[in-house]
Amino acid sequence: MKTKAVLTLTEVRSILDAAEQHAREQGWAVSIAVVDDGGHALGLLRLDDAAPVSAEIALGKARTAALGRRDSEGYEDMINQGRTAFVSAPLPVMLTGGVVLRIDGQVIGAVGVSGVRPEQDAETARAGIAAVV
Repeated sequence: MKTKAVLTLTEVRSILDAAEQHAREQGWAVSIAVVDDGGHALGLLRLDDAAPVSAEIALGKARTAALGRRDSEGYEDMINQGRTAFVSAPLPVMLTGGVVLRIDGQVIGAVGVSGVRPEQDAETARAGIAAVV
């Protein structure tokens, strides 16, 4: 039987804290979501002044990354390059900002961020992940 790492509450809090710190240092009002490998919410944080919809988008980006086993940016890129059939894929939000969290080559979750430019969302998600890998 295979075994794999899982995210604990302590790690989820570390991810949220690190991503929040990064966003605050940059002056970015964002929402940050952490999900497990099945796309189930483990943590969500909406910073002051972040648009309410950013919480839903961040969660969707994280779910897309976890379920697709790739950063959500890949889906956005495919669509922008003409593979419009992906618009109908059963993934919540195919926009840049959902980043996969891997341990020993296995996806154990993902972090999604929404509220600033796409590359800044992804940068913030990666800052959170760096706290635990």
